[in-house]
Amino acid sequence: MTEHVAQSMHERLGLLEDQVQVLAQAVRALAQGLEELPSQETETETETKEKAARGARLAHELLLSQGM
Repeated sequence: MTEHVAQSMHERLGLLEDQVQVLAQAVRALAQGLEELPSQETETETETKEKAARGARLAHELLLSQGM
């Protein structure tokens, strides 16, 4: 394997690692927006929907920021 090919593979692996991290952050944002904590049992349906929407919006923004 030439040095150029090895460098290219290293760059591609770095890009893939970055993308996986962004995807993990997006999934975390979605999960947090959808989770119901015991201490929040008094949330109204509207508050629950707003929280889910914020999580979805954050996940979308994370993906867009990385061109995904």
